[in-house]
Amino acid sequence: MKAMGLLVYDGDCAFCTSAVAFARRWIDPRAEAVAWQLADLASLGLTEEQCRDAVQYRDRQGRWTSAGAAVIALLRDGRLPWSWLSRAAALPGVSWVVERSYACIARNRHRLPGGTPACQLPQDAA
Repeated sequence: MKAMGLLVYDGDCAFCTSAVAFARRWIDPRAEAVAWQLADLASLGLTEEQCRDAVQYRDRQGRWTSAGAAVIALLRDGRLPWSWLSRAAALPGVSWVVERSYACIARNRHRLPGGTPACQLPQDAA
């Protein structure tokens, strides 16, 4: 059996928490999820800055990715049809769109359904 993945997300953000709940229910990536505020970041080899900037994901092979690449890796570790969708999302050009979309969503997550003022990124990160 393959190792479990690990999703490290912003637990202070209601939008992020809702997205993690969606991923657990529908994508089923066979991964644990932990808010970075509750994680032992040093033991994971992550910094607060990395976690404030973007979601982090350690896939079932132990590789870390962040932002849009983390979403693609999470999909790859998910059940069908999500794992197939990850193949398309990882294609050159498409992955660029995924990264830009992630950045746009991250900048505006406080405005999205489930978002709150606590979801807003610091001005220097946006």
